[in-house]
Amino acid sequence: MINCINIQIQIPLYQKKFRSPFLFPITVEIDCRRHPNLRPVKFNVLEDAIRGGYPIVLIAEDIEQEALATLVVNKLRGALKIAALKAPGFGERKSQYLDDIAILTGGTVIREEVGLTLDKAEKEVLGHASKVVLTKDTTTIVGDGSTQEAVNKRVAQIRNLIEAAEQDYEKEKLNERIAKLSGGVAVIQVGAQTETELKEKKLRVEDALNATKAAVEEGIVVGGGCTLLRLASKVDAIRDSLDNDEEKVGADIVKRALSYPLKLIAKNAGVNGSVVSEKVLSSDNFKYGYNAATGKYEDLMAAGIIDPTKVVRCCLEHASSVAKTFLMSDCVVVEIKEPEQVPAGNPMDNSGYGY
Repeated sequence: MINCINIQIQIPLYQKKFRSPFLFPITVEIDCRRHPNLRPVKFNVLEDAIRGGYPIVLIAEDIEQEALATLVVNKLRGALKIAALKAPGFGERKSQYLDDIAILTGGTVIREEVGLTLDKAEKEVLGHASKVVLTKDTTTIVGDGSTQEAVNKRVAQIRNLIEAAEQDYEKEKLNERIAKLSGGVAVIQVGAQTETELKEKKLRVEDALNATKAAVEEGIVVGGGCTLLRLASKVDAIRDSLDNDEEKVGADIVKRALSYPLKLIAKNAGVNGSVVSEKVLSSDNFKYGYNAATGKYEDLMAAGIIDPTKVVRCCLEHASSVAKTFLMSDCVVVEIKEPEQVPAGNPMDNSGYGY
């Protein structure tokens, strides 16, 4: 029997927390956006949800505590499958995000300035989604595909705004909106013969997924320790500019640390790390490096030996932070392992048989 598990790769559409932990553990299908301040009065959309038995998401600028408590009580009683979210963004950008969500789901943003209030709204204002996944920090809305044409038009409209925008910050935010509207959800199916193998494969897939997300955020660099090795070669110029001898010693330590990963990879592959380092540095091609899997020197980018830039950066930052903590500490407590004593043999047992 083969065990299988589905791993959902979800693109967070909006970085916004759910309003109450009691409203969290549900997966909703229908998305409703509404105006600020949900008041505890009679709402047709909520009554329709109770009668129809379908889950509903309410997105608002804010929700009064009394109204939120009412929603929580109805959720706990099982009368209403609901989740309440605070609208993402600030100011005008918040309104734009709500419009994007409405287009994605085919819903209507309820605004008093256009004469539409929540207490008078009918179920026609509700949007639809195949799935909405809520976590502690993010909300992922998966469209049902029925509004793809409208989404494409919205993306084209935002692209026109990018061309007209003058500030880089504004262009960045507009690109984020396009990414959120154009994002999707993929499902990776992992199969294995045993549960132990399945868990191990699942961890590998999740690790690859996290690395991919990091690469999307900050790009990639040559892997196999080659990027750090080439950074180490740049330390000498920095060292020569230092006047303090202690700082020069620190620069030497950093240089040795940067060259160590490649040497360790080479050692684990059964080759001399110093020889590998010299050969890699002898080439001016920054993509040139040692592929420990094949034992060849080649273009690591073309071979797929890469690291996310964010991972390399964070490793350097965290390592320097730990080193700084050690330097500023008065003392450090470590565990000294005592060497294991070899048990003495039986002097009478010379033949290998005991008497």
